[in-house]
Amino acid sequence: MTSIAVRSEYQMLIGGEFHSASNGATITTINPATGQVLAVFPAATTQDVDRAVASAKAAGRNWSQLAPLARAELVNKLADAIEDNAEEFARLDSAENGSLLREMRRDVAAGVRAMRYFAGLALQMRGTTIPSPSGALTYTVRMPFGVVGRIVPFNHPFMFAAGKISAPLIAGNTVVIKPSEYTSLSALRLAELATDILPAGVLNVITGWGAEAGDALVTHPDVPRLAFTGSVATGLLIQRRAAETTVKTVTLELGGKNPLVIFPDASLDDAVDAAVRGMNFTWQGQSCGSLSRNIVHVDVYDEFVERLTAKVSALKPGLPDDDNSQTGAIINERQLEKVLDYVQLGISEGARLCTGGTRITDGELAAGLFVRPAVFSDVHVDSRLAQEEIFGPVLSVLRFHTEEEAIAMANATQYGLTASVFTENLGTAHRFAHQVEAGYVWINDVSRHIPGTPYGGVKNSGLGREEELDELLSYTQVKNVHIEHSSAATI
Repeated sequence: MTSIAVRSEYQMLIGGEFHSASNGATITTINPATGQVLAVFPAATTQDVDRAVASAKAAGRNWSQLAPLARAELVNKLADAIEDNAEEFARLDSAENGSLLREMRRDVAAGVRAMRYFAGLALQMRGTTIPSPSGALTYTVRMPFGVVGRIVPFNHPFMFAAGKISAPLIAGNTVVIKPSEYTSLSALRLAELATDILPAGVLNVITGWGAEAGDALVTHPDVPRLAFTGSVATGLLIQRRAAETTVKTVTLELGGKNPLVIFPDASLDDAVDAAVRGMNFTWQGQSCGSLSRNIVHVDVYDEFVERLTAKVSALKPGLPDDDNSQTGAIINERQLEKVLDYVQLGISEGARLCTGGTRITDGELAAGLFVRPAVFSDVHVDSRLAQEEIFGPVLSVLRFHTEEEAIAMANATQYGLTASVFTENLGTAHRFAHQVEAGYVWINDVSRHIPGTPYGGVKNSGLGREEELDELLSYTQVKNVHIEHSSAATI
């Protein structure tokens, strides 16, 4: 790969200063595309998290009293600094998580857009006035929680690190963020830029293992607001652990086993293209929003599978910084083995492996963690292949006969994050959108996020909505104020 601006060692940001772990422990990060060591960074202890939270709490009073537009101006300055270093952030992410460099460039741009979007909403944190008896005034104001804990995953490291701190900061909170233990470098580099722009303690970046650093942040009594993006299992654990210490507000953006339903009147060319795009093969299917279940009408099923198989077979795995690559490396050995195990499970369940599903063990990719994208047909709706999130490049194709069956199959999982339908019938499209159990629905499109639209899931795919005004408001609490200014008050 092309060389990147990466040092051999990084430190955490706590209270405006950079620190190693209190016990000196470190984590080594590996490039999954080459197997080469990239750098080491701290494995934070509980004591480190305590210091970060204390720093954030101390900085909170001045930050919350800063005018909203003044906070917005500083967040926009940070966005400016990110744009000046955009290529470095993209290369750090691509090197750490194995995704295509061009996709990580888009991620950096998306993170900047999120920062500017929420900065632009700074004056929308409005209260209300309530009709009151004569001689009185009753109104509400929105107040920040204080310290917000933010835990983000490995698949979009910088986009989440930058984008997900924006709403809490604009709302007047201070933030302690923990990136994934597999992809922490871009968040640590972000911390370096932030020290020249944000007051000390407003943003703290801790790195480490979820079992210690993550758990310490979740259970800390001075962190009343938590937000997590990741797996359902970890989300459930966070809910349990958070409830053991103090009452906390928790939002979760979790997994998905998302359906793409294709009716017989849809353009098959468009539907096949959408199936490949919707599976997010360009970052190896490692996305909670991936449309990993294609539910196809029986009349076009065989032709769809044939076309889809040919298109996926033609995808070219390659080094992430190669412009000709169409899919990159899996994040780590454990995830690679999980993907390969699900391929074998699908075969044992009676599904037909149409293409892919094998590790690349020759050529320049042999040293990395590369899997040929897989397509399964004849998948049963109740099989584990159709029910469980793999978080890898494995696409299942199921068949349906009636509209009612298609909707029932789409809803037949514990998840409810995204869904898509391809049809030329407006009535079919609206019925599907109304009845499908998902938080974000596309009709004749996939994977597109329109700025200012709410993103989040139902069922076990999460709690809360992000990427729009409700996210900003979710980082505030409503306070009611009643003023009695009459000497002869009556109730």
